[in-house]
Amino acid sequence: MPELPEVENVRRQLAPVMERARFEEVVLRRRDLRIPFPWRFRDRLTGADVLALDRRAKYLVATLSSGETLIMHLGMSGSFRVEMIGGSHHAGDAVQEVTHARHDHVLFRMSSGAIVTFNDPRRFGLMDLVKAGRLAAHPVLSKLGPEPLAGDFEGGVLARSCAGRRTALKVTLLDQRVVSGLGNIYASEALNLAGLSPFRQASTIATSTGRPRPSAHRLAAAIKTVLTTAIERVAGADYRASRFRVYDRTGEPCPTPRCRGTIRQVTQAGRSTFYCPRCQR
Repeated sequence: MPELPEVENVRRQLAPVMERARFEEVVLRRRDLRIPFPWRFRDRLTGADVLALDRRAKYLVATLSSGETLIMHLGMSGSFRVEMIGGSHHAGDAVQEVTHARHDHVLFRMSSGAIVTFNDPRRFGLMDLVKAGRLAAHPVLSKLGPEPLAGDFEGGVLARSCAGRRTALKVTLLDQRVVSGLGNIYASEALNLAGLSPFRQASTIATSTGRPRPSAHRLAAAIKTVLTTAIERVAGADYRASRFRVYDRTGEPCPTPRCRGTIRQVTQAGRSTFYCPRCQR
């Protein structure tokens, strides 16, 4: 499943052709993805303008001029493709001019002159429309915790989320109510950068009253750093070669300066954890 940096990169790819553009045509090549498309999905989108395209955790959230909100999730294998078709986007058969690939399930013809195509071989992605005023009650979005790249995300916020939790810190970080959008890869990365053991109890980064300890501030800063760095690298030529500090690097030297430890791999709550037993305490 794409992690938060990959989803943010998709948002940045789509924003120039979708923000302040109108849905001229919506083509559905099947009736469902992970779940059925909402009632009158095509009709409710057609003619609406995208006022803003944001990201919430691993969801893309488009605010529409109709007052509704379009929610999109990539699932395990979903991806978007953007094709500019110039002046022909005003023609009624413009979508037919685009070469369809297998598993192209949704096509948006935008007034910006772009065809935006959603391809999803495994069909674990989803698209949903939420009526005005009901976004806060959405069954998924309403349960998400603080956004790690938000300006107000800092040690105090993280400490309050972890206070009293006796589960391992790495496992706790994967709880979307604690930090929204933080996945398995970047939890390991952030813990190594912060010098914190994935096995320590989550409550140890907070005092008994929920105030942040220095470790909470280090971890919050590390989460921001690893996610921001990954977003910057995600489209770069060196992405695959250099994006990870410890993830999938079992047996290699720890990247922490002056640390002579070796990266190990264990399983926590069914997920792989990569860490340095020497410098992560």
